[in-house]
Amino acid sequence: MLETSARLLRLLSLLQAHRDWSGFELADRLGVSPRTVRRDVDKLRALGYPVNATGGVGGGYQLTAGASLPPLVLNDEEAVAVAIGLRTAVGGAVTGITETSIQALAKLDQVLPSRLRYQVNTLSAALVTVPAPGPTVDPSVLVAIASAIRDLERLRFDYVSYDGSESLRDVEPYRLVHHGRRWYVFGWDVTRSDWRKFRADRVTVRIPNGPRFAPRPLPSEDLPHYFATATVTDQYRYRAVLTMYGPAQDVADEVPPTLGAVEPVDAHTCVLRIGSDSLDHLAVWIAAFGFEFDIQEPPELVEHVRTLSDRMGRSVRPGERAVLGEAGAPERPGSGSGSGSGDRGGG
Repeated sequence: MLETSARLLRLLSLLQAHRDWSGFELADRLGVSPRTVRRDVDKLRALGYPVNATGGVGGGYQLTAGASLPPLVLNDEEAVAVAIGLRTAVGGAVTGITETSIQALAKLDQVLPSRLRYQVNTLSAALVTVPAPGPTVDPSVLVAIASAIRDLERLRFDYVSYDGSESLRDVEPYRLVHHGRRWYVFGWDVTRSDWRKFRADRVTVRIPNGPRFAPRPLPSEDLPHYFATATVTDQYRYRAVLTMYGPAQDVADEVPPTLGAVEPVDAHTCVLRIGSDSLDHLAVWIAAFGFEFDIQEPPELVEHVRTLSDRMGRSVRPGERAVLGEAGAPERPGSGSGSGSGDRGGG
């Protein structure tokens, strides 16, 4: 049986790990009687931990929010995870989090056992974080969005689009999405009657929130995939769909998630969705991935790849190009034909 002080720490750890525990579950975990659990709960309350108790069938114990943050009890794995998370947060996309993370990490390092501190320091010594340029989002904005999602309240905010235009939005927020280095709010745009995503760093929340709303079904059960696909295709002029002849994991290893979305078909085939405002960019990207592929759409990309293939072939067969030139085929600019137009491929 655990000694009283160790048992109290174990009880506190259990209460912090889950929202609800029955008295019998806690007694079984601690190897004591339900009566001892009740006494230990009273001791935690005396130390300032707000533990609520509910009697009857289905009742139990719950650690609730208090007026101040009490000490947290972390097991070894949790402590290492928090320390690593704080160290990697330095290069994050949230305004002001660097200094706060360092302060919190200093406190954690002070109390970590030497064996755990060694694990964290070993990883930190090998870790290189490359800060990515770009705008960051204020933590208060993320909190305001998350609170509206939790309370099912419509979010009203001023929004600056990528082209600099400003608009007032009225949105039912459903998820706060972290994709790449960006934070997004995903929700139903009431005015436009459609699902939309908004970059959180371009949001200025208006106070107070709008009225509560009844949640509607999300557009997809696999929201991360839905969001990733929309991010890499919807905003572009050309949206390509390709059948890639390679395992989905192998293709995903070559295609950054900010560039394309991969959907497995079978063990040896997958679908790649990728977008761009330039057919040249699309053609170069898909050729550089190193897999055989079929272009399903758009038809403009099919024709553009044919044109580029012909041009590439002529570049390594100069004799054939000369023969084709005599037959009236397109010639390179400056080839002496006098036209100077050349085959530029279009797009």
